[in-house]
Amino acid sequence: MRWSQTFVPTLKESPSDAEITSHKLLLRAGLVRKLTGGLYTFLPMGLRVLRKIEQIIREEMNRAGGIEVLMPALQPPEIWQQSGRYETARDVLFKVKDSAQREWVLGPTHEEVITHLAASEINSYRQMPKNFYQIQTKFRDEIRPRFGLMRAKEFIMKDAYSFDATDEGAMASYRRMYDAYTRIFSRCGLKAFPVEADTGVIGGNYSHEFMVPAETGENDVVYCETSGYAANIEKATSRGPLLVTPSASTGAAPEKFATPGVVTIEALTAAPYGVEAHRQIKTLVYVADSDVILILLRGDDQLNEAKLMARTGAIQVRPATPEECASTLGARPGSLGAVAGVPAKVKVYADDALRGASGMVTGANDDGFHYRHVDIERDIRVGQWADFRTVRAGELAVASGQPLKIRRAIEVGHVFKLGTKYSEKMGAMFLAESGQRFPCVMGCYGIGVTRTLQAVIEQCHDDNGISWPLGVAPYQVCLTPLSVMAGSQPLVQAEKLYAELTAAGIEVLIDDRDERPGVKFKDSELVGFPLRVNLGEKSLAKGEIEIKPRNGAMFAVPIDQATTRVLEWLRQQAAPAVG
Repeated sequence: MRWSQTFVPTLKESPSDAEITSHKLLLRAGLVRKLTGGLYTFLPMGLRVLRKIEQIIREEMNRAGGIEVLMPALQPPEIWQQSGRYETARDVLFKVKDSAQREWVLGPTHEEVITHLAASEINSYRQMPKNFYQIQTKFRDEIRPRFGLMRAKEFIMKDAYSFDATDEGAMASYRRMYDAYTRIFSRCGLKAFPVEADTGVIGGNYSHEFMVPAETGENDVVYCETSGYAANIEKATSRGPLLVTPSASTGAAPEKFATPGVVTIEALTAAPYGVEAHRQIKTLVYVADSDVILILLRGDDQLNEAKLMARTGAIQVRPATPEECASTLGARPGSLGAVAGVPAKVKVYADDALRGASGMVTGANDDGFHYRHVDIERDIRVGQWADFRTVRAGELAVASGQPLKIRRAIEVGHVFKLGTKYSEKMGAMFLAESGQRFPCVMGCYGIGVTRTLQAVIEQCHDDNGISWPLGVAPYQVCLTPLSVMAGSQPLVQAEKLYAELTAAGIEVLIDDRDERPGVKFKDSELVGFPLRVNLGEKSLAKGEIEIKPRNGAMFAVPIDQATTRVLEWLRQQAAPAVG
């Protein structure tokens, strides 16, 4: 391919609305162009990378026993109502109407569609295991699309769905996908690692996310270098807070005292009160589905809403409004507590870090007043104890006892063991060898294809531009003749080298633009071709061609050895086979 025959509109400056490095480079290197917030057109270089990532995914999915299908993006709302997600996922659902005013859903994912298919076609244990996958466009109503392809309204995803007759079989399917994901990201040149994860609105009871370390990532990953433990912050656990919760009882009954104007943890720690945050009980009022509940935490801890949903079984949770707090407890936020005035119908949840806590201070359900000398197990009616807190850096890992660390990361893949959540609701049943009917045991497995492309850029770049791993680069070699006049020696040699390399199966781009060498070199590094071959009058006169690896020093080789040396370099750089 000649540069002049394709379309690579590089930019010298980053667009003002590009927030992170990979987003800037997507635009500057001419890979995509923005239509509007969350919608992008893929240009030739970007599309070539996208197709290579898709091909890697296909090869590894097929290797793991996946069967490729293609499901409709336009879906009837009835199947979403049947699964129960029409309401729980309503915040991300795009809904459209046809000319007859019938409503449709633009698919953000395809659990409902594939389960409907399985319910119609799979009826015997002999037909399983099966794992169907597709690579297709998804739609999600992101309120704040940002970071380019990272959080877009329209994106390309690989989603797969396994069906098994037993839980053991489902775990085997899960492991095959887990291993396939490891190979996929390795072949894409990504340093991705799996972490324990919350299952969120998709559901299920076993899940891992594949994360790419990046300071600009939207996920916090908690990890222990000693034990190898890693989990999304929504799932992470520890041995508890570093400061010990007070447990020495004073024996005194709760005593109400005035705290006028004190409505925050910080205000109560200040003079004249001086109550340290870890000696306070924070009382949060939430609405879980339709029920008002209380959650008690230490004053220095933060609620983890994902854990709250998991522990309560609620499909949706939200903080209660000040008006709801007042109507439930008789006071407004800042003076709330669970010692007195809690209606019997309101369930109280308490974080495990508060077990045995004595000598604590909490709101009195009377604006401007608190209680001191609170013994939580004596004075508060706790309905359920569980881990509701967000882990902090420095706390000790459960297994190793070593300090936990937290780093930012980009999620590129997610594997779930769904169980029978969807098959039961949507009638995906099979006849077992015993003659009984059971629901299929399901798993689902997603990779954000467009997000993976940008994650590669986020991880593989320098001050000069992108540095594509060989397996996903738009072209492996960029030939750069410094003179493009017809019949010039640089162009003649470039054409000869192009023919020899393409005959050897190498993807080559000739930069045949009539531009200054500096412009060509900068663009080559910006777009990120793994290898650039310079062909200039001076070097050719010495019988040499210059080879410049994207991440290495330039070296000269004899003209008659150029093809061999390029092929040798490419073979050395090729990623080793992953088991």
